[in-house]
Amino acid sequence: MLKRTIGLLHATALVVGIIIGASIFVQPSAITASVPKLSAVYAVWILAGVLTLFGALIAAELASAFPRAGGVYVFLSESFSPGIAFLWGWAMFWTMHTGIIAAVAMIFARYVAFFVPVGDTGLKLIAITAVVVLSAVNYVGVRQGSLVQTTLTIVKVGAVAAITVLAFVLGARTPLAVVAAPAATAVAAAGDSHAFIAAIVAGLFAFGGWHMVTYAAEETVDPERTLPRALVLGVLIVTASYIALNAAYFHVLPAATIATSTRVAADAAGAVMGSAGAAIVSVIVALSALGAANGIILAGPRVYLAMSRDRLLFSWVGAVHDRFRTPHRAIALQAGWAIVLVLTGTYRALFTRVVFTEWIFFALMAVGLVLLRRRPGYAPRFRVPWHPIVPVVFVVSSLYIVFDQVVAHPRDSVGGLALVAIGWPVYYFTVRRTKLEEHDGM
Repeated sequence: MLKRTIGLLHATALVVGIIIGASIFVQPSAITASVPKLSAVYAVWILAGVLTLFGALIAAELASAFPRAGGVYVFLSESFSPGIAFLWGWAMFWTMHTGIIAAVAMIFARYVAFFVPVGDTGLKLIAITAVVVLSAVNYVGVRQGSLVQTTLTIVKVGAVAAITVLAFVLGARTPLAVVAAPAATAVAAAGDSHAFIAAIVAGLFAFGGWHMVTYAAEETVDPERTLPRALVLGVLIVTASYIALNAAYFHVLPAATIATSTRVAADAAGAVMGSAGAAIVSVIVALSALGAANGIILAGPRVYLAMSRDRLLFSWVGAVHDRFRTPHRAIALQAGWAIVLVLTGTYRALFTRVVFTEWIFFALMAVGLVLLRRRPGYAPRFRVPWHPIVPVVFVVSSLYIVFDQVVAHPRDSVGGLALVAIGWPVYYFTVRRTKLEEHDGM
């Protein structure tokens, strides 16, 4: 049996810590390149935050109705079928979550290499060490894992606040005349709606991971109340942090510089603190990446635990450690595959091809909420306000993200969808048949 040790502070830290990874330190460039006007940039981040909040509200209601380990997997299983839920877990393990762990660990390694220059092999060793250490921490207890998460989250939010304050106190204000649209983005500045929507899509990816706190529902104190509060508080904190950082960037850098920068946080810090700025930002991004990796490592195995309970995975995967009360084998399995992805470098292709497919499942999750509202016996302690407007808007937004990615990257999209689709014959010919045979034999 899992142990309930995650309170509101730790749950909120999990939401914030997973969302705020490395994206906010580079993603503003892509958004500014699409919508270079300052007001439009703020609008993008606010709308992305609102849409993320809609998703968080949906997850909050479902978590209050089904406060079990597994989160989205449980929601899809309850709303639709074990087969749909299996596809989510399948994509999670082979690509989405382990790929993100590997990618974030490599980002951590690259910023550590700013202080200790190493080659490609050295980068992989640093990334693997991060995966092993964080997995070990979560192996010995969810309390230890959530404590690390809370500490790193406080540090990174404090760093965001420090960058913002220093930019406004020490940085020279960029003249408004300089904050103009770069020539390459004149169409977007003239009101290209596609560019604006594309910018929102980019912003939503920077908010990724908001749902993962629901995976640990069985280890959360009073999850029916704690998870909704943590989701709402976490998304609001992240949205405020993102807007504050963008304000800091625009205060010290021209829009043209932000739009073309590959490391906008470092450029902003350099404008305020000179050469020392790059070192400071490297530390911040490294810690931020570490916090995001820890949160994903903590959350993911709870899905595999739930799948094992439902006999959609081998029973040994869902074993709970007698002493530490953690899904230790699932943690080890996740770490092992993430390490393989780091060593082979295949996480790059897998991540870019599959990461958008999670939005298909998010759309299904929102549709599932609407369907569940019509079922007798469905009694969540928290209910999404403005139903069904919130889930409908979220479904449309999720499907647009998928459509946008398919149009922009058709080859990668087909490959990504194929990787997910492979899970269906696996489910049908092995898992489903095994369950039916067991049922007939009873």
